[in-house]
Order: sequence, then C-alpha cells, then structure tokens
Amino acid sequence: MRKVCIVVHSRANYGRIKTVLRAVQDHPDLELQLIVGSSALLHRFGKVISQIEKDGFEAAAVVHSVVEGEIPITMAKSTGLAIIELATHFGNLQPDIVLTVADRHETLSTAVAASYMNIPLAHTQGGEVTGSIDESVRHAITKMAHIHFPATERARDYVIRMGEPAETVHLTGCPAIDIVAENDLALPEDIFERYKGVGDDLSPGKDYIIVLQHPVTTEFGSGFAQINATLEAVYKRAKAGMQVVWLWPNVDAGSDHIAKGIRVFRENNDTSNMHFYMNFSAEDYVRLLANARCIVGNSSSGLREGAFLGAPCVNIGTRQAGRERAANVMDVANDAEAIGAAIDHQIAHGRYPKSTLVGDGTAGRQIADVLATCSLSVQKRISYVDEDNA
Repeated sequence: MRKVCIVVHSRANYGRIKTVLRAVQDHPDLELQLIVGSSALLHRFGKVISQIEKDGFEAAAVVHSVVEGEIPITMAKSTGLAIIELATHFGNLQPDIVLTVADRHETLSTAVAASYMNIPLAHTQGGEVTGSIDESVRHAITKMAHIHFPATERARDYVIRMGEPAETVHLTGCPAIDIVAENDLALPEDIFERYKGVGDDLSPGKDYIIVLQHPVTTEFGSGFAQINATLEAVYKRAKAGMQVVWLWPNVDAGSDHIAKGIRVFRENNDTSNMHFYMNFSAEDYVRLLANARCIVGNSSSGLREGAFLGAPCVNIGTRQAGRERAANVMDVANDAEAIGAAIDHQIAHGRYPKSTLVGDGTAGRQIADVLATCSLSVQKRISYVDEDNA
C-alpha cells in the first residue's frame, strides 16, 4: 500500500484538493497522510482546519509557518520556514508520494522539501499561465515534480513542452470541479447566518454578487488603491439594492493593504446590503457561486468553477493574466468606472453556457488511480535530451 502525503495550506487549496483527499482515503491501495499548515490554521483566514476535521479528515501533522506581516520579505521567510518544518514531518511520516497543489509559496515549500528528500512529487494544475509570482512558482514546481496532473489540454501540452516525459503527464481536469459536479447546488436558507462575518443581514431569496479580491504580489504596494477601485464600484451597486457577499483576501504579500482598504471603507460608509466573510465550506462556496448574479475580483474560482457553472465573472487586473478562460469571463483594469460597467454588463447578460474547459468532475478518482498504479522514480531528465550524448 502506497502512502500518499497531501499538504493543505489554505481555504482555496482545500477546496481544490478535497475530492482527491477523499479518493485517496477510500482507495484500497493507498494510505492518506494529511498535513495541514499555513493560513489553514489561522482564525483570521477562516481556520480551515476546523472544516477539514468536520469533513472527517484527520491531520497527521500541522505546520505553523506563517511569518506575520504579509509583505515580500515575510512571504519569503514563510516559504523557508515551511521547508524546514515539512522536511521534519516528511522524515517522520516516510511517504511514498507527496502531492502538492498549484502555485503558492507553501506549494513551493512542499516541492523543495520532498524533492531534496528523494520523495516522488506529484503536482496538480501545472502548465497554466497567470500573472503574479504564481507564474514563476508554478513552473518551478513542474520542474521538480515527477508526476503531473494538469487541468486542461493546453496545460498538458505546456508541461510536456517544458521537457516533462509525456507518460508522467496525466490530463485529469481540476479537482475543484468535482465538488461542483457532485453536490446539490441549491442555496441553503441559513447560509448567510451560519458563517457569521460582519455587515448587513443578507437574504438568500434576493439577488447578490460575490466579491473576492487577493493581492497581486508582483504589484506590491498597489493593493490599497486597487481594492478601493473595486469598493467604489461595488458600493454603488449595493446602494442601488444589490446584495454583496464579500470574502476576505488570502495571506499573500499585500494582504494587509487589501484588508486595510476594506476596514477603512467599513468604518466610513453605510454597508447596507453588504456582508464580509472569512470563509465558506467548499460545498457552500460553489452553491454561492452557482446562484450569484456575478463574481467580481481576481480569484481563479471565477475562471475555473465559474466556467463549469456558467457564472458571470468580472476579472480585475493582472493576477489571472494569460489563464485560459471560458465565455463567462469579462476582463477589466483596476478602474472603478470600468469595473462597475462590467458588473452591470454581466448581471444583465445572465448565465453563460456550461464549460468543461478545466474538468468534467472526475479528477479526484482519476488522480487516486494514477497514484496507486504509476511507476515511481526520483531521477529526472529533461525529455528532449539526446540520450546517446547525455
């Protein structure tokens, strides 16, 4: 039986790997080892570990690695600290495979620790193109990984063109789509009360938009102005009667600037029709998205889950620059007038056709089956090297 260690480090990360956790846990030839760390342990980012435990998963270890500050230097230090802590836990757990997700600094820590310890590394969502530091991190992890699970045909092609052997690259789609495909998408009547937060009372029976905007690490210092542009645009729609479900940003460098903008706004404006939340479960988040008039911000969920649901998306700025998108996405700059016009357009347009661009809802099972049966090796060689001259 192969021991598969999966590291969960944030709310988005958990939503994008939950079905893989379940599939590995249920697979007769696999043993799940779960490590939970970084912002998934912190109350101000929703303390996702509570939801993980509620869902029936037990952490084999936890990693406290977030250096406070949310600036570039603390992001770099958090990456280094996580490498140190993860190396200790990998040494204790002795996994046969480590699986890491996407493109965050915690993902890089996982990849570095596993690679240097000669543990085969599996990676989801490689080969994609975006803005921010995530672009560099993602491709660096691809070059350290031994088993690849890209979400799209283009991403699979890019991973192979980066020199990864085709037999190690398995097109599975994104596991986040599994949750959308498998669950009842009806909106629970108590959803807005259950998750607390702060702001005006919202009604699930009335129209609402979702706002989720993260810092752009390569534009550090611009977050306060960027979130103010979004706040200005959204506030006008709230004053006109549109309900707003606003989610807190992630832990990346610049998060404090985004959070400061939101707090200053709340102190100085009437927040009628607006409510601010730290976190939703993965299932309730897709229910929110499935029933929203529009999602606004720069989260990849608008381009991934949103595509499968046909949810209108206003994508702001450069964080998702270059990422594949379906017809549901409208791109705008960090400008209040442009954001507002795009929101109005998307609300008026309504739902878009369902797209399976990033998966059909079967990724978790596919990934578990590959992990149970694939050949394992820690020796890497770029695929187009002439073996006779190597």
